[in-house]
Amino acid sequence: MIKVLVCGIAGHMGRNICDLLKDDGEAEAVCGVDLHTPENFAGKVYKTFAEVNEKVDVVIDFSSPACLESEMEYCIKHGVPAVIAATGYTAGQLAYIDECAKKIAVFRTANFSVGVNLLVKLVKEAAEFLGEKFDIEIVEKHHNLKKDAPSGTALMLADSVNSAFADKKPYVCGREGMVGARGREIGLHAVRGGTIVGEHEVMFCGEDEIITLSHSARSKKVFAAGAIRAAKWIVGKPAGIYDMNNVLSGI
Repeated sequence: MIKVLVCGIAGHMGRNICDLLKDDGEAEAVCGVDLHTPENFAGKVYKTFAEVNEKVDVVIDFSSPACLESEMEYCIKHGVPAVIAATGYTAGQLAYIDECAKKIAVFRTANFSVGVNLLVKLVKEAAEFLGEKFDIEIVEKHHNLKKDAPSGTALMLADSVNSAFADKKPYVCGREGMVGARGREIGLHAVRGGTIVGEHEVMFCGEDEIITLSHSARSKKVFAAGAIRAAKWIVGKPAGIYDMNNVLSGI
């Protein structure tokens, strides 16, 4: 049985992971790290990684970038792989994750949905096919409690599209005022409201026609299920950076 430490266990995603693991025959949540203790969890919840006593096989982190350094120190010290599912990291923090991945296995992606990762591939193919004749706009929608904008998934989609143009297109996040004619940029727009789980659409706008590729998540469980799948997959893997492409390549 794979023993899982859930960082951010009292949050929405942490609770979803625990709910799914209750009926899982291959993995179980044995403890968590959070400032709060969730209901209906029998394991120990610690406020910091330094307090953790249990021996675990993998860490799933759905918390925030604030936990990154202590989490990585814990994982490196104990040789535990990490599944990083939080977003909003700075460029410096992403570089730090890459450095840590030289010592432990790190699984990082902005979105654990199988459908979203398929969308990432499709938008790149569309961009390669359509080329410069189509303007590209990305619209993402999330609940009113989401802190970062644009979402990590929107940036992942933008990066996938931009790879078809040798990463030469600049990103413009929203527009305001007299901005003039549109340039060669990729536009990113964030909507925040209600309890929207997560919606992303990539628009390829040409002359007299628009092609839209989109994904809509109806429950956060799809992300939790993907993180659990990644956690099971990464146990025993050598040091390095992994993502959903590695997991899905075997399907």
